[in-house]
Amino acid sequence: MPAERRPARDSGTARARSVPITSAAAARSHVRAVVGDHWRAAAGPASERAVTDLLLVVSELVTNAIRHGGGLAGFEVDLLPEGVRLRVHDYSDVVPSAAYGSGALPDPHEGSGYGWPLIIRLSREIRIECRREGGKTVSVLVPLR
Repeated sequence: MPAERRPARDSGTARARSVPITSAAAARSHVRAVVGDHWRAAAGPASERAVTDLLLVVSELVTNAIRHGGGLAGFEVDLLPEGVRLRVHDYSDVVPSAAYGSGALPDPHEGSGYGWPLIIRLSREIRIECRREGGKTVSVLVPLR
């Protein structure tokens, strides 16, 4: 289901309401559509690399919520002049310690643990907040320029 986009008051942003997303693939598809619509209409095209980075961050955040956060409780996208704000809500109160790491990639022989280092490298303004109803929200800003 596509999001209904509403202009935010006097901020130069377009805001998309939370939509039902159940997988990383669905989240990527939704974000690609929202970003494509906005940049075609208002801001000019974002670079292919910037969109690829954005979609990688989307995949990692949604996959983490599903695999480690007790499931995906919500997904939001806000378009800002400086990039895209993503908010991923899950059902776990546990804040991953890797979220406050340096962004260094793990040793190749470990086989996993690449998600948070990639999120840290490709995002700005990473915030993790507990939700009143339980669980947490991970919010990141991914620049598109």
